[in-house]
Amino acid sequence: METAEIKIRTCPICGQEYTDRPAISRMDCETPICPDCGTRQALTSIGIDAEEQEKILDAIHRSMDRCTQDKP
Repeated sequence: METAEIKIRTCPICGQEYTDRPAISRMDCETPICPDCGTRQALTSIGIDAEEQEKILDAIHRSMDRCTQDKP
């Protein structure tokens, strides 16, 4: 059985450390960024304002927290 190596990255946009799979920045289509900044860039591209983006991210985080709490 293979063990997955956990890689800690730092987002160049917000400075947050993260271990999830990175998103690719829409600014240059090559820079890895944290999933939250990737979501923000996607939401900005469809005209969602910053306040609504934070509400959406909070909902995503709450949903993810519930999923991880349900695992044995």
